[in-house]
Amino acid sequence: MDGTVDGFRYGAVTPVAAYLMACLGGALGLRCIVRSLLDARSWKTGWLALGAASIGCGIWTMHFIAMIGFHVEETRVRYDAATTVLSLVVAVVVVGVGVFIVGHRGTSGATLAVAGAVTGLGVAGMHYLGMAAMRLNGEVGYDPVGVALSVLIAIGAATAALWAAVTIRGFLTSLGASLVMGVAVSGMHYTGMAAVSVHVHDTTGGTWAGDSPTSLLLPMLLGPVVFLLLAGVVVMFDPLLVLGERPSAPRRGPAANSVATPRPSWHEPAAPTRER
Repeated sequence: MDGTVDGFRYGAVTPVAAYLMACLGGALGLRCIVRSLLDARSWKTGWLALGAASIGCGIWTMHFIAMIGFHVEETRVRYDAATTVLSLVVAVVVVGVGVFIVGHRGTSGATLAVAGAVTGLGVAGMHYLGMAAMRLNGEVGYDPVGVALSVLIAIGAATAALWAAVTIRGFLTSLGASLVMGVAVSGMHYTGMAAVSVHVHDTTGGTWAGDSPTSLLLPMLLGPVVFLLLAGVVVMFDPLLVLGERPSAPRRGPAANSVATPRPSWHEPAAPTRER
């Protein structure tokens, strides 16, 4: 029999919380990438890695916070811990591939298309791998149209985020970009969830009473959330400033150096001539 699927068991609480986590991860990731591009003396690899981990953790946290509200009336829903952790690894690694491609090679059309496609497919892969972690008394099916649409949204969102990361410099514009990114990522998630159907094997295996997804998901969500908070501290207090160093100033060219050096003394009086 077909199960009764509800993705909003707790009303607007889980969608709003999921959206905020996606925005937080996106905002931190964008600022880290911008930081790696603005300061030539900064540890570029470290900032890009921190940005990729922030975006990946934000997307993963968004997914599983939203999944806390996923409910099938006729059966309990549980999650396999190993597959759930694997989906987090996939999110961080694949987002990192896209971030490093753009961070080192810029935003030419071909580079951005490849990086956006790789990252978008990784985000979609994380989503459906996380769905594969579900354990319930039935079979989960997907509408192909909804799945294809969710993948396209993921690729579009990833491409736009990577473009914004290397193009936008101001804090307010980065914040606006992260809000748009949160909408796109959340839209991808709920588009994919709209394609879900559940065929329940029987109704004798239990009801919702008993186990809850929060028994596994809430403890697992604690780690990525703490990481995002720590990443926020790093972004707010730049390590270069904490160490007492000045952010790198624009490099002087030869012309600028020549201005700083004393010019030939054409202002000086001529040497006295020897009298005959």
